Amino acid sequence: MTPITLAGKEIAQYNHVCAFFDSRKEEYEVLAPFFKDGLDNGEKTIHIVDPALLQDHLQQLKAHGIDADGCQACGKLDVLSWDDVYLAGGTFNQDRMVAAIDDVIAAGREAGFPKIRIMGNMGWTLKGSPGTDEVVEFESRVNEVLARTKQLAICVYDMSKISGALMMDILRCHPLTLIGSVIHENPFYTPSEQLVEELRARRIASPQASATNHPA
Repeated sequence: MTPITLAGKEIAQYNHVCAFFDSRKEEYEVLAPFFKDGLDNGEKTIHIVDPALLQDHLQQLKAHGIDADGCQACGKLDVLSWDDVYLAGGTFNQDRMVAAIDDVIAAGREAGFPKIRIMGNMGWTLKGSPGTDEVVEFESRVNEVLARTKQLAICVYDMSKISGALMMDILRCHPLTLIGSVIHENPFYTPSEQLVEELRARRIASPQASATNHPA
């Protein structure tokens, strides 16, 4: 199987990456080659982005040598709005989203794609929609889906817009971190079963504690 590389480093065939960038320019310079490699290898790529930037996202892909229109037409590339995915009905529901990720991976495999690469821009967490306080638990649970299905996902956060407490919890959900153009194994990573139990106990002990999982 063709090795997967991200930011110039070979990574495991399945993984969960937390990515932080200083600018959209840096984001596309780092991630576009990763997207292009997958598409060139005949893989399925799913991008979940800000609905206000859907067309700009497609233009950025094209500017980095990706035939976005052709890849969409043949089913290799799906570009979706975060309002239609994470915030369907105006609310975030972690059980629905975990099931949705499982379903899109299964659908991609049934369609004959060897791998599915998922990128989710997590800027929607700043909107304060109902259920957003459960994003950390959701992120942790995604690890189980990716490990079981042997797929790879990247979650993109704007480091300048989230609280320090939330950032630490987010880091604990991801085995790999990508900061700018440098990727590292994450020493703060906590296995899903352990972190989910901790988060649920935190919520039960003090409903106000869930504020640490919410953007500042």
